[in-house]
Amino acid sequence: MKRDDDKRGSRAGKRVRGVVAAWASQLVVAFAVTNAAPVAAWAQDAAPAAQEQAPAAEGTPPAATPGTCTKSEFESAVDEAAEKLRDLNNTHRPTFQAKLRQLKDKRAWDNDQFLKEAAPFVKDDQITIFDDKSNELLASISTMGQEGANASEPNCKMLADLRSLMGVLVETQGAKWTYMFQKLDTELAK
Repeated sequence: MKRDDDKRGSRAGKRVRGVVAAWASQLVVAFAVTNAAPVAAWAQDAAPAAQEQAPAAEGTPPAATPGTCTKSEFESAVDEAAEKLRDLNNTHRPTFQAKLRQLKDKRAWDNDQFLKEAAPFVKDDQITIFDDKSNELLASISTMGQEGANASEPNCKMLADLRSLMGVLVETQGAKWTYMFQKLDTELAK
């Protein structure tokens, strides 16, 4: 029985790491700027190293009756958040990268100038606040997901708290994308 619990905990840990990977893939543009990666990398639709995804869910558990929950619900809650983060990234990243290239062309920046001038669109004080909040949420989610999946009896309050934190994480990343697009759109309009 303990071995099965360890396996479940391990699967939950992989799913939590998948959430982290999905979140990190949203930051691929920021990493490209801060690490001075070639502009050509930004033009690619996906960066394989940043696109590690959480393992596919092994089936959705049946809905629990009020006041009860299952270990598999902890795993599926993490899967759902990872999917939402991947969707956010896959929806916004290509458009954002295209707009950055459009700004580069509009301003006739060479590649070196582009790296310097584009940096504020992916890293500033407000984006740092979004990132710090996301990192705090991810640490809490990781801890709660592991504890919930490894608990001898599922804690439904912890599951509700976990889902709430993941909702806040998705909202935070959505707000970050909105902020970054607003900055970029304002600059493109000039």
